[in-house]
Amino acid sequence: MDALTLTTAYEIIRQPLGQILPEVSAALAPFVPHVDAAELSTHCAHSPFKTLGGTELLTAADLAPLLAAGVPGSPWQGTATLGGRQRQVVAVTSHATVRGAVLVLVREDDAVPVDSAALTVAQALWDLVSGHFDRFATEALPGALARSRAAADTRARVIAELTASHTAALSGVLGVLRSRALDDTTARTTATDLAASALIEMRAEQRRDRALAEEPAQAAFERLAAELRPMLRHSHVRLDLGAPDSDRSLAADVAHSARAIVRSLLLIILEQDSVRRIHVGWQLTEHELRASVRDDGAGALAPCALGAGTIRDRLDVLGGRLDMDAVPGWGTTVTAVIPLAAPAAPVEAAHPLSGLGDREVEVLHHLALGHRNRRIAEELHISESTVKFHVANILNKLSVDSRGEAAALFHAAA
Repeated sequence: MDALTLTTAYEIIRQPLGQILPEVSAALAPFVPHVDAAELSTHCAHSPFKTLGGTELLTAADLAPLLAAGVPGSPWQGTATLGGRQRQVVAVTSHATVRGAVLVLVREDDAVPVDSAALTVAQALWDLVSGHFDRFATEALPGALARSRAAADTRARVIAELTASHTAALSGVLGVLRSRALDDTTARTTATDLAASALIEMRAEQRRDRALAEEPAQAAFERLAAELRPMLRHSHVRLDLGAPDSDRSLAADVAHSARAIVRSLLLIILEQDSVRRIHVGWQLTEHELRASVRDDGAGALAPCALGAGTIRDRLDVLGGRLDMDAVPGWGTTVTAVIPLAAPAAPVEAAHPLSGLGDREVEVLHHLALGHRNRRIAEELHISESTVKFHVANILNKLSVDSRGEAAALFHAAA
């Protein structure tokens, strides 16, 4: 693999998540000429469907069959229905994320087939990007997690409102068209069928969105179990697992965070020499997920041993808490309590930089080091004018008047 290819891949994954699809499209254009690009990535709770929006009225419903039928490692090229008509596409599926991700490149109608070498490049790049996506979803920093939860909640609310209003409107149309006062039987029957199909499609769209943005609780726990078993494979400690007895679905961010928190708690508890058995269980109530880790140790684990880092930061963002019950001689139970609904508002005060984009955070980091615009441009491989643009945005978002004040906020938040 040459240096240019590596540099291109590096620059792509350095972009803010919302800018990665345009960069992937530009990188693949010489290999797979196309006029539009879209992705359906199940890792992303707040925005699983993205498109460049160039020439096609693409929807997530168009891409869902391509994701379901795709074979990881074997890009497919052919004809698919997009935006209501048949188009030539190349669909690249990756299982670098657990539930898969598909990249669809829309081509000209008379485009010639792409050779295998070009498809190999597309597959490798999409696997790299998908793996990068999955890491961000699994190890989301608290600030990013807060933005994701807020966006996911907003999207779900909008979809619910649109579905309710459209359902009411179409139900009214159906009521009129089914009236016996209408004589034109053929027209009534045709219109009824069309309206009924529209209702079915809207409800299917809501189900598809939930399938992308949510994860069944039992499947989420099975993923956790698969991650925990290797951690104790060569240990004298016995691991017992208590799966949730509910078939409800969890928001993807809640499932990701619960797994990450349990993994971190398990590592802390394993540091006790007296532990011989650990029970990990999830319990779902109407409003919350209770993820518990219980040991049979000396019951001497101190609350401060749990730290104030990522575990508590994640719980703060999700509006959750950490409960601990230690009984000397009997063991310790630590329970992460996570609300199933998104908090009314993200906890921004604890994370003053959460409103900045990834690139803006990079620029602010250099500002905090005292670097001038030219040095920042050289370090980030961007122009000085772009640096000035980012600096202006940073000062505006942080509500400060100088680079020094912005640097002070960065150090305070570090």
